[in-house]
Amino acid sequence: MQSVRQCSRTACTGAAVATLTYVYADSTAVLGPLAHYAEPHSYDLCADHAQKLTVPRGWDVVRLADRFEEPPPSPDDLSALAEAVRRAGATQPEPEPAPDGTRRAHLRVLREAD
Repeated sequence: MQSVRQCSRTACTGAAVATLTYVYADSTAVLGPLAHYAEPHSYDLCADHAQKLTVPRGWDVVRLADRFEEPPPSPDDLSALAEAVRRAGATQPEPEPAPDGTRRAHLRVLREAD
């Protein structure tokens, strides 16, 4: 299933499509495709923030791709979603039928013992 990580920029809710990593020793920012795993010292960016990236004066930017676009959903995404729904439905117990054949509600009236 594809990632549903969000952009690391404050208040941005866009889907992440690129990963930004800083190489401080070389004063370089590397912007590439979205990493498979979120790393603690890298930043995930949406397409808009990846295109508008600026770095401090004297730094270089290495762009590993010209454009970053959100990939369309794959058949694996739909299969994973369907499987998750199936599992969620399977964990819900069926209500027991009442003696008269109707379904019981989740609340019952309990009579006091004499």
